[in-house]
Amino acid sequence: MKAIVYTKFGPPEVLHLQEMEKPTPKDNEVLIKIHATTVVKEDPDMRASPGFNGLLKPRNSILGQELAGEIEAIGRDVTRFKPGDQVFGMDSFGAYAEYKCMPEGGALAIKPDNLSYEESASIPNGALTALPFLRDKAKIHPEQTVLIYGASGSVGTAAVQLARYYGAQVTGVCSTANLEWVKSLGADQVIDYTQQDFTESGKTYDIIFDTVGKRSFPECRGSLTDDGVYLTTVPTPAMMLQVLWPAKSGSKKVKFVAAGLRPASEKIKDLVFLTELIETEKIKPAIDRVYPLVQIVEAHHYVGRGHKKGNVVITVGS
Repeated sequence: MKAIVYTKFGPPEVLHLQEMEKPTPKDNEVLIKIHATTVVKEDPDMRASPGFNGLLKPRNSILGQELAGEIEAIGRDVTRFKPGDQVFGMDSFGAYAEYKCMPEGGALAIKPDNLSYEESASIPNGALTALPFLRDKAKIHPEQTVLIYGASGSVGTAAVQLARYYGAQVTGVCSTANLEWVKSLGADQVIDYTQQDFTESGKTYDIIFDTVGKRSFPECRGSLTDDGVYLTTVPTPAMMLQVLWPAKSGSKKVKFVAAGLRPASEKIKDLVFLTELIETEKIKPAIDRVYPLVQIVEAHHYVGRGHKKGNVVITVGS
């Protein structure tokens, strides 16, 4: 099979196409023929420097978290899927390839009928992050006011749509070029952060969700209602102290969830829930650009520059 691999940390050019042996599923695994994956924000970070994926060299040589494809073969103990099933989901690594094995109990579900493989691959990372933050941590409910900072990114576009689904009044904060894009996803109001600082407007919100880790809790505190909740995907040590000792924050709460570390069983339930929302057109995919697998270097350069809107999708195989 063809795969994009890297054996050292560095710029996008360390990624290269390589022929590898096609994997064989274990008894509890499925073999997926991947049709589409994405470049999520964490991929360039793991490619560029030591950390989560090793110290001296990459521990996992194939990046790629989100995927959509077809079950080609199953292990003898698998009962949840059968060959021919069209699926979508995510794992920590391995999706920059034509084939990948995943446990039957991994974060994988039947893909929405009304989406292509490319569209389906763009859903899991952003939505599986935004959903537990808004639904489980903030306890979002109708008529609340919600501000989404970084509203045009992968998590942000999902958060805007999910907040609207739950009946909230949504304000999206993004750059000039993406204002209309965020409006089209359902934001009631949009703020151009290059022209206006929302913390200086005097308006308050029940929920402020910083999806890109750019605005701290102290900066946002004055823009929260008395019982408001501040959410961020990028916690700092100071913020985690406020999570552990909420009395320090008063009635305004700081909340964080390690969305990627949730049990696969929870992610499966959420993938099924998201499929229902997609098939009833409550939410839709948000795709910026699509690259073929052979242009993965260009895709990483693009994502690394920032300011993308939605997701960058990679087509794999045929």
